[in-house]
Amino acid sequence: MHIEDCYFLGTITKAHGYKGELNVQLDTDDPQAYQNLESVFIEKNGLLVPFFLKSARLHRTNHLRIFIEDFDDPESLIGRALYLPLSTLPPLQGNKFYYHEVVGFLVLTKEGEEVGIITHVRDSQVQDLFEIKAKDGREILIPVIDDWIVEVNRKEKSIKVNLPDGLLEVF
Repeated sequence: MHIEDCYFLGTITKAHGYKGELNVQLDTDDPQAYQNLESVFIEKNGLLVPFFLKSARLHRTNHLRIFIEDFDDPESLIGRALYLPLSTLPPLQGNKFYYHEVVGFLVLTKEGEEVGIITHVRDSQVQDLFEIKAKDGREILIPVIDDWIVEVNRKEKSIKVNLPDGLLEVF
């Protein structure tokens, strides 16, 4: 399994207790969907290694406690990232999208003017941003705000946005 075929689920933050359970801080809007996981991929030395889970249960709002089957050194995994295959994500409809899915999409204004191609989506705690490469080579940053997204067209790989006046002139 390659990392580009997976999505980031969370990070192992610490051991829990003395029996080998690990605490995972989830990076998801739906933590409940992951409380019965059977397996995960954990990044080790640049590779994704599959691990089977004896148990996975929700702890607090966005934490998961996992117990890895037949693994003697769970503390060696602290600080490592967990991944799941993209194929396990449910498809989204309408103007909802996964960030990895819109990379390469053309961004258009609501009037149909081309802004550029999404090259990356910056996921931050303050404000997520579309990184867009304009035809003339400029990098444009547009906040990912639900109210600004007019249409997500998966068939044509485009997103129409309603931007405030003057935003594009900043770049």
